Amino acid sequence: MTFRTPALIATTAVALLATATLTGCASASSADSDDAGTTVTIGTLRAQPHLFSPYFYEEFAPDGVDFEIVLFDTSSDIKNAIVSGSVDFGVTGAASVIAGVAEKQDVRIVAAAADGGTRIVATEDITSPEDLVGTSIGFPMGATQEILLKRTLESQGIDPASDVELVNLPFADLAGAFSSGQIDAFISAEVGPSIAIEGGGHELMSAYDTSIGRTNIVLATSNSMIADDPDLVQEVVDTHIAAVDHMAADTDAWAEGLVDEFALDPDVTATAIENIWPTWDLTDDYLSTLQAMGDEMLEFDQVSSAVDPELLADSSFVAAAQND
Repeated sequence: MTFRTPALIATTAVALLATATLTGCASASSADSDDAGTTVTIGTLRAQPHLFSPYFYEEFAPDGVDFEIVLFDTSSDIKNAIVSGSVDFGVTGAASVIAGVAEKQDVRIVAAAADGGTRIVATEDITSPEDLVGTSIGFPMGATQEILLKRTLESQGIDPASDVELVNLPFADLAGAFSSGQIDAFISAEVGPSIAIEGGGHELMSAYDTSIGRTNIVLATSNSMIADDPDLVQEVVDTHIAAVDHMAADTDAWAEGLVDEFALDPDVTATAIENIWPTWDLTDDYLSTLQAMGDEMLEFDQVSSAVDPELLADSSFVAAAQND
């Protein structure tokens, strides 16, 4: 499968800022419309199945709008690029937007993107949550997965501070540490858990039985973009909705795209997709999980202040799409 994007820029946040004149910024892409049309830059993460929707945007883009994908290493990098104006939109972790809004930064959620994408994986000899006592569990400190792990352990009567050894590791290192036997279990975002499962591990228990639920990935932009060009924001949200619905309806195309674009293992990809639910609506229930995520981040000292829900998300664009 071939994905048509006018330009695909694989970069980190540092490289992006250094080449901002090449990739364009919010004011350039939204205002400078010539005979070639409008180019919208959108950030996402490389090789992440739950952040793949931008690769389908070109199929559903309105006439005169092109999309330029910019790849980042972390959701925080995407959020920072939105705030700086280096990209117009981002498919990114909800937690990164919450952190930005808590710091009064210029960023806002305009649609959901994907739920799920997290698993708690253990070795085959750990068959119940009680078996975790005395074991080592890997987790990424400061991420939503830290909250999900600790709250899930607590719900099982396990004290994260004393009953287990928690090992802080980057996302990229968790599956490797598990396969080498350095840790007995771990929580992480896909595709690490699916790599571990395909290698002989198994999902021990759900990571979604907390107040946060499965909420994870969103479409975000800046308040400046919303104020300056709401028509373009609506076009992007409409395109996003069509792309997300396509992913949900045609998981084969989604899987093939990931394999073709990032050379992911097909079996790992299929396992990962089973743990992801494409979504776009900002329902009241969904917004309540965003608020719960913000409350938990404050409790875990991941943000320094509470987040005003009115400043976190703008539901008007998905509402308008539903009314068309």
